[in-house]
Amino acid sequence: MIGLKELQQIDEYVWEIPKTFRPDMRVPARVYASRALLEQALTDRSVEQLINATTLPGVAGYAIAMPDVHQGYGFPVGGVAAAALPHGVISPGSIGYDINCGVRLLASDLTYAALEPYLNELATTLYKNCPSGMGGGGAFPLNDREMEDVLSRGAAWCLDQDLATPEDLLHTEANGSLEGARPGMVSRQARERGRTQLGTLGSGNHFLEVDRVVEIYDYDVADAYGLRDDQVVVLIHCGSRGLGHQVCTDYVRDFQDVMQRHNIVLPDRELVCAPLDTAEGRAYLAAMQAAANFAFANRQVLAMLVRESFDAVFANTGIASQLRQVYDVAHNIAKIEQHRIGGRELEVCVHRKGATRAFAPQHEELPADYRSVGQPVLVPGSMGTASYVLAGTQGAMEQTFGSSCHGAGRMMSRTAAKKQVEGGALKQELQRRGIRVRAGSTSGLAEEAPLAYKPIEEVIEVVTGAGIARAVARLEPMAVIKG
Repeated sequence: MIGLKELQQIDEYVWEIPKTFRPDMRVPARVYASRALLEQALTDRSVEQLINATTLPGVAGYAIAMPDVHQGYGFPVGGVAAAALPHGVISPGSIGYDINCGVRLLASDLTYAALEPYLNELATTLYKNCPSGMGGGGAFPLNDREMEDVLSRGAAWCLDQDLATPEDLLHTEANGSLEGARPGMVSRQARERGRTQLGTLGSGNHFLEVDRVVEIYDYDVADAYGLRDDQVVVLIHCGSRGLGHQVCTDYVRDFQDVMQRHNIVLPDRELVCAPLDTAEGRAYLAAMQAAANFAFANRQVLAMLVRESFDAVFANTGIASQLRQVYDVAHNIAKIEQHRIGGRELEVCVHRKGATRAFAPQHEELPADYRSVGQPVLVPGSMGTASYVLAGTQGAMEQTFGSSCHGAGRMMSRTAAKKQVEGGALKQELQRRGIRVRAGSTSGLAEEAPLAYKPIEEVIEVVTGAGIARAVARLEPMAVIKG
């Protein structure tokens, strides 16, 4: 087990395991954490998994853990690693089973006072209109041609179906469509799992939340994002559903043989990978991009269902309820990007698993209206706790391949949480605090209890203190929709 004595403190929020720690390490491992969060991370295998990731062929710079890090499949959740092209690898477990799990933020013109009389009705309407739950199907089943289009074009398909606005796409990472996607690399089984799941939340830690802006830390950036004090906003957190899960399952299985053929030896078989300059590596990248497009389309359809729900509740009130998209960002994905590493500009495949892109001001991939302030970084808290809007910084570009945290981060398993929390009691407690809860399962609520997660404020303190993100606004929940 790794202990504190194995880590060198670089500064207040950065800790390093040097590459001399183990002979198979190709680069150092770095953990962004306070001492308290680091000690918590050392109670599971997350730091060990991070060290294992430093052995991936082609890995460049550092393998990095964010303050919300916790143990995952092979690669820790809250991990970032970059593999240099052309010979570096891509690793499905270093992206995650829920490909392009991500967060979308919608902003209204409503204040809390205007919304409060309608909050119960709105929560019920959102729960009715936005399908959730394990394996749950939605109102947009896809035939073969439609599935092909969604996998190829992502949110752009939604625009053609009047399920999106041009502004939605402009305010989505990669405009909601990854160009390298190849539907043919997605298995029939994966397509079948996703066929009825477009426009659905799923279960687990996925949610839809109606929030209130309770504090603004940077009014210039908030103004650019269209955020203001006491504003009603909506967070949507979900991914590629069963389709993405099956894509990961398929390639984790196939890559076992690929590693043998390419004589790749790793300390953990869950880190299976393939070189990006091989047919197998390119096939997975294209399949992952297709699954990511499905996830962008999924959140886009959910956004339109949310808008329809607001319109239905406020139809005869004379209250304007338009919802404008602030941003949509992925936090389980691999992207081909340019970064300066060791004094050289390198083309790398950046794996972000439970980590959010956080590009600095003036980056060419940002929409024009956000280019002067940096990319929105959306960081949901645990159920019933605050969430944050941050902005990307030059510090992130220099330190973490333009990456920041993605949430609070688990510190207790779902099984352990259910042993300590009774879902019905948790729901009552949240409702006593004024948070309307709509959920299909009380056991599912127990799994996502706040005590199962790290304190979101400590996570935010680390990323802002380290200079890899800038605090913009704090949100607090008023209604939570879960499967």
